[in-house]
Amino acid sequence: MLLSLSDVRRTFGGLKAVDGVGFQVAEGEIHGLIGPNGAGKTTLLNLVSGLIRPSGGEIRLSGKRIDRLPSHRIAALGVTRTYQNIRLFPSLSAAENVLVGSHLRRADPLWKRMLFWPSCRREEADAAEWTAALLARVGMAERAGELASSLSYGEQRRVEIARALASAPRALLLDEPTAGMNPTEVASIAVLIREVARAGHSVLLVEHNVKLVMDVCHRITVLNFGKVIADGTPAEVGADPGVIAAYLGSEA
Repeated sequence: MLLSLSDVRRTFGGLKAVDGVGFQVAEGEIHGLIGPNGAGKTTLLNLVSGLIRPSGGEIRLSGKRIDRLPSHRIAALGVTRTYQNIRLFPSLSAAENVLVGSHLRRADPLWKRMLFWPSCRREEADAAEWTAALLARVGMAERAGELASSLSYGEQRRVEIARALASAPRALLLDEPTAGMNPTEVASIAVLIREVARAGHSVLLVEHNVKLVMDVCHRITVLNFGKVIADGTPAEVGADPGVIAAYLGSEA
């Protein structure tokens, strides 16, 4: 398994935001993470990406423990993410935002870049080509030179995904990538997520659009009050009485 979580816990004071969570994400798998508001989904992504540390348990990437590593080292090992609230640089162009995400692919140190060494110029050219390819991949090639602040919400989401892919990650964490989108935009993001997985990236998808999750995911883990209440295929999870109760109430 590429990504493995075992008995992962995180407390904030007396609140158990994540309480003994465990599941696995296979290579090239789209794994959904769903649950009601406050279930602990974003906290779990923050734990996997190293923004916060767990209070207990283990998180492993290809067998290597990463739960005590800082976020930049986890990113260097191949785990990148997007956020609930878009975090692009508004005064940079779409291409420049994606270019920022490619720094992990560069070998030359800063001092060589400042002296414009030939190897650095080759790296810059390669990075520009890679950026253009990623923007084309997410359908944003024609807006590459536009400032991020001038892009629509859906376009900014696409640029953010391209930036997360710029370091060629092994695992991509998506935190509500379709929030605020219309049905057409949601459908296009679904296509993009499938293409990302087909290219060999594993995807851990946090999303409130349950229909999207059911359509694109190979497996789904359901959280409620920080605990796993179901884990399985979309068909298995959709028929689980505990999942139905969590979303619709116990009477349902």
